[in-house]
Amino acid sequence: MTREERRAGASLAAIFGLRMLGLFLILPVFSVYAPTLAGGNDVLMVGLALGAYGLTQAFFQIPYGMASDRFGRKPVIVVGLLLFAAGSFVAATADDIYWVIAGRVIQGAGAISAAVTALAADLTREQHRTKIMAMIGSTIGLMFAVSLVIAPLLYTAVGMPGIFALTGILALAAIVLLLKVVPAAPAIVVQGRAPFASVLFHGQLARLNFGVLALHIMQTALWVVVPPMLVSAGLPAGEHWKIYLPSVLVSFAVMIPAIIAAEKYDRMKIIFVSAILLLFVVQLGLVVVSGGLYAIGFWLMLFFVGFNIMEALQPSMISRLAPAGAKGAALGIYNTTQSLGLFFGGAAGGWLLKHFGPSAVQGFCAAIAGIWLLLALTMTAPARKPST
Repeated sequence: MTREERRAGASLAAIFGLRMLGLFLILPVFSVYAPTLAGGNDVLMVGLALGAYGLTQAFFQIPYGMASDRFGRKPVIVVGLLLFAAGSFVAATADDIYWVIAGRVIQGAGAISAAVTALAADLTREQHRTKIMAMIGSTIGLMFAVSLVIAPLLYTAVGMPGIFALTGILALAAIVLLLKVVPAAPAIVVQGRAPFASVLFHGQLARLNFGVLALHIMQTALWVVVPPMLVSAGLPAGEHWKIYLPSVLVSFAVMIPAIIAAEKYDRMKIIFVSAILLLFVVQLGLVVVSGGLYAIGFWLMLFFVGFNIMEALQPSMISRLAPAGAKGAALGIYNTTQSLGLFFGGAAGGWLLKHFGPSAVQGFCAAIAGIWLLLALTMTAPARKPST
């Protein structure tokens, strides 16, 4: 890659990372904090608060992508980050669960994922685009891992309002990074595009879209049940990092060789399917977990392995499989289904926990993972493009 391509990839991954870190910091501790709010004892409301931003993101991903085609990538990304920051500050000042949900809805209206990935595509050549998409996807996994370690510490130091305020500050910092570091976007050239329906109903892309939906349903639902499980096992919220940190470190030690094998040695499909199988096994394991801290930590570590692999591989595969004239549309659909997964994971996780208990949440996630596994087995691995 050229120097400008490396700069574009690193800076856009950092912008994505700052925003996602703000979102992920909330997940490990919010269900512990929520009962201190008015209305926060209703676990359904807690699930909605966790997943609400995903619903508004789902509505805005494709419009933001289309607006970025017309008005330019950077202005649209700035608007999205400002909305995200505003929602963060609303949630920071909330004194009941309903205002937190309102803040999360506003956060979700800053749906910049499609515009950021479209800008990444604009700034890189075709033969290197997969590397940039994998860089961004890996950053999401990294920020998820970092949030699991530092969120309990931040919660002890500044409380949940402080974490929400920090997410707003991170979004404003991302704007500075966008305007000062990201290379200037090239002029947008309108090219022939495949019909939207042909992208929406593209068989291979549809499997990946279902995959990101399933992955984020599992991710959000997990954080409805796991923090209370750790508290019940005798570990205060401020010490959850003692479980998260070793689990995350081990998961990255396993994930990195898997990604190398997938990309360098053309083992994409076997690594892809194996990661889904691992996620399926994790959900079953959490159904029968006895509640001991070591058992919870073991299953979390395996979940992080599968999650981080998929966050790196799936955007890469989308960029390879999407028709040349419809990458923006494909990325918009992909990010929309990701956002729906965030919403449905929180909402379904909260509802199932309220009415049927934590085992029902993990059983539901196991069923979703099982469907995903069957679809993945029928996928055709994308062909590698030679580097230059």
